[in-house]
Amino acid sequence: MHKAFAVTAAIALLCLGTLAQAVVIDTVPVGNPGNTADTSAHSGNPAGQGSVGYAYNIGKYEVTAGQYNEFLNAVAATDTYGLYNTNMWDSPYGCKIQRMGSSGSYTYSVASDWANRPVNSVSYWDSCRFANWLHNGQPAGLQDLTTTEDGTYLINGYNGYDGRTIQRKAGWQWAVTSEDEWYKAAYYKGGSTSAGYWDYPTSSDSMPSNDLGNPTDPGNNATYYSNGYTIGSPYYRTEVGAHENSDSPYGTFDQGGNVWEWNEAIVYQDATYAYRGLRGGSFGIIGTGLQASCRNSSYYYPDNESDYVGFRVSKVVPEPSSLIILGSGILALAGMIRRKRNG
Repeated sequence: MHKAFAVTAAIALLCLGTLAQAVVIDTVPVGNPGNTADTSAHSGNPAGQGSVGYAYNIGKYEVTAGQYNEFLNAVAATDTYGLYNTNMWDSPYGCKIQRMGSSGSYTYSVASDWANRPVNSVSYWDSCRFANWLHNGQPAGLQDLTTTEDGTYLINGYNGYDGRTIQRKAGWQWAVTSEDEWYKAAYYKGGSTSAGYWDYPTSSDSMPSNDLGNPTDPGNNATYYSNGYTIGSPYYRTEVGAHENSDSPYGTFDQGGNVWEWNEAIVYQDATYAYRGLRGGSFGIIGTGLQASCRNSSYYYPDNESDYVGFRVSKVVPEPSSLIILGSGILALAGMIRRKRNG
């Protein structure tokens, strides 16, 4: 009996620890599993896009500089695999994460007025390592198989411009979005398995305005370049969700504009390299980059770290049995603590 309580308490403590983790990723559910693919010319892919056979959650927002800063402080005191790019601080378009100290004792900070803007200057591999870290429960320590190098993806030190065999593993908890996950969340109208697709990720077939809105967003707005930036120097990128009435049908924000977002797709390859996919446009590109037809693969090796590129993550939907175990564990722990206090 005591052993059963100990196991239950351990599970509950683990769950409570997860609830107290430093980085909280807001997600929205994406249902309608088995929806039809977008096979129209505007899908950007002759094979069709957007069909996903399972329910999943996706980041409501792009991963922010504040969230990535927490990640760096957890695992990059010694930055073995280059999770930090000096352009984050030095570039006029950087997300203003600053590194201090020397290798072995690096620390990182980001100003409050930058923390809720999307991170940039991250490679595809940086994005995968962030997803591994989330999958592993946000541990602190060296960049190794327990923190960043295994989990959803077995990376194990790879940082090159191929890596085609590095794919999402079974049992994943967090991942860089697949292209179909990303496309469905951005453009699918929802409501059934054959609802159709919008042209833009603002629930519209008309190109969004690049105004921020005054005093509030009237809808169908995004952060991109059109006769000028949505906002200029020094930020260029809006805070995530600033276009508060311009969400996708599933409730995501900024899948059009702000920064291009990495996805898992291999969109072009030859014998020596494999480009990974990018979707959504950025603050520095015209509005056509926001369209469903824009499948950007030009020159983006997976090790590329650009001022214009960030990422978004997906999360598995827990099995009902897992939720029952979680609830039972927490209730059992609460009861055990109560009995101890009363005893």
